[in-house]
Amino acid sequence: MSVILKTPEDIEKMRVAGRLAAEVLDYIAPLIKPGIATEEVDRLCHEYMVEHQGATPAPLNYAPPGYQPFPKSVCTSVNHVVCHGIPGEKKLKSGDIVNVDVTVIKDGYHGDTSRMFYVGQPSIQAKRLCEVTYECMWRGIDAVRAGATLGDVGHAVQTHAVQHGFSVVREFCGHGIGRKFHEEPQVLHYGRPGTGLKLEAGMIFTVEPMINAGKADIRQLADGWTVVTKDHSLSAQWEHTVLVTEAGHEILTVSAGTPPRARFGDVNGA
Repeated sequence: MSVILKTPEDIEKMRVAGRLAAEVLDYIAPLIKPGIATEEVDRLCHEYMVEHQGATPAPLNYAPPGYQPFPKSVCTSVNHVVCHGIPGEKKLKSGDIVNVDVTVIKDGYHGDTSRMFYVGQPSIQAKRLCEVTYECMWRGIDAVRAGATLGDVGHAVQTHAVQHGFSVVREFCGHGIGRKFHEEPQVLHYGRPGTGLKLEAGMIFTVEPMINAGKADIRQLADGWTVVTKDHSLSAQWEHTVLVTEAGHEILTVSAGTPPRARFGDVNGA
């Protein structure tokens, strides 16, 4: 496993890319209401990135090995969609929950973040799932520091999810990021403390747990991208890009509208 340690110059550019990605979510947040189609969310985000920020949407035409090019600029994952939802004609309705996942490229560096949004009034279960998933992300982030291990991060996420009766998706994980969209290491959202790669200052990766209200089993739809829960239960995800520092960590995907850190039982983020 070859993990690229970022230079101070790299880190400064990653701060810019991360802030821009977060600002796309700030921009789209008030526009996510009943009646808007996810393809309209995509169009608005695309225009904001390209025309306002001078940035490039990383997902558009992204084609890792074995995949067809992703056809849109953001991912919109609604209700039981776990990840990689392709924006389309379907309109959001009151009670839906939706994850909007944004990755921008600015000056050759990637910024990657996602948030959950409530469309109208969510159900009690949906709200609780979104809140606990947000807490799971923060439990994982709080474990990030030089000398800790990736197993510490995954264990923190998994323990919190299971304590609340939810399950962790295992097939998808966080990832290193920098000049490339996906770099080493892979950041699993489950694991055992003290195992796995030891974290070093200068590493940058995402923490992005996908948590299901039902079982952890998933399946991929025929479009080759959209992943859904096998039992049709709700799924939620939050994501930040995180820098490992000597003293702990720094969140790189921060903007004026970034939700405050979880207070574990009182989440105002969604």
